[in-house]
Amino acid sequence: MMFDAIVVGARCAGSPTAMLLARAGHRVLLLERGTFPSDTVSTHVIHQPGVAALARWGLLDELRATGCPPLRHARYQVADARLAGCGRGVAGQRAGYAPRRFVLDELLARAAVAAGAELREKCRVTGLLRDDGGRVVGVRGEHRGVEFTERASLVIGADGMRSSVAAHAGAGFTTWDERLTCAYYSYWTGVPADLEIYESTGSWVAATPTHGHATLVLTYFPQSRFRSVRADAQRAHLDRVRETAPELHERLQGGEQVERLRGSGDQQNFFREAAGPGWVLVGDAGHHKDSITARGISDAFTQAEALARHISGFLDSPGRLDAALRGFAAERDRTLASGYEATLSVARMTPPNEQRLALLRAIQQDEELTSIYFDAFAGAADITALYTPRLRELLSQGPR
Repeated sequence: MMFDAIVVGARCAGSPTAMLLARAGHRVLLLERGTFPSDTVSTHVIHQPGVAALARWGLLDELRATGCPPLRHARYQVADARLAGCGRGVAGQRAGYAPRRFVLDELLARAAVAAGAELREKCRVTGLLRDDGGRVVGVRGEHRGVEFTERASLVIGADGMRSSVAAHAGAGFTTWDERLTCAYYSYWTGVPADLEIYESTGSWVAATPTHGHATLVLTYFPQSRFRSVRADAQRAHLDRVRETAPELHERLQGGEQVERLRGSGDQQNFFREAAGPGWVLVGDAGHHKDSITARGISDAFTQAEALARHISGFLDSPGRLDAALRGFAAERDRTLASGYEATLSVARMTPPNEQRLALLRAIQQDEELTSIYFDAFAGAADITALYTPRLRELLSQGPR
């Protein structure tokens, strides 16, 4: 059987891509190395742009029905600046969500199957098929120990930061920046929390409620400290909470850590070539940045929609498909560039200067400015939207 598209990777980028293409009437094969339900390292947070996408796809109510708590209130603290409020949101969606990945990923894969995509789990891609002109025309792989080949008009790599599709396609890096942080996280019961962020020089701590009446607690360290932190990660994790977010640390004393500590020191920052003849990358396969701003899931959803919009209807015409892929690549780079730079700026965890603190002290005095700030953090607004006459007025008044 000839497929219109083969999607490699069935998590936050791959399953939505397969779902949207299948809903558009295309024959889609979705390949996943693991099985569902299964977990993966993640910051969990779906910011409002991603929530709005789930609503457009008809999946938000399904996520809510799993018991995932809405994040309706956010808190951010650095030095004496304390912001509290809620973003203005996207398309009426003001709340974020932080689902466990074994819930979210299965939900998305199930939606792709319901749309008509064929899902094969425990499936490893070992190579790409090419025609005499070098165009990718399918994949080689291994499914539950049996080798196979499948052909398609387009192979879509949605297989993560270490993408095998990218490697087999020879996709080069167009932007590459050094690793800046390492991150660890734990789950706690009996610890009430909003979406909370605490920042200090060389440190970043966050907390958010998730499934199972649990609270996720994340800590970030400079990449230069990875070896020393890894030597006793549990102690370093809790010490970081105590030093940077003492009030949160007090709440932990009344709770219980319910799962093992997880973490990663491999927080890569890059853009890869997005596409070539017969292949394209979506999600972390083509673009990855530090998880400190938790943009990955929402960005994956955005890319899935953009790719489906560009290529739907063109999968039977190589020339028009190549033009559509170039259009997707340009849109991807244009859309994600500012968030990439903003994330790297945050991930450097440099000391907050007085100018920035003065800005935050002014913002915290105004509910609307606070909402715009949280929108900017979620990727729902550009940071320049803050520079209103009201902000200039507050800055001119000085601290209160």
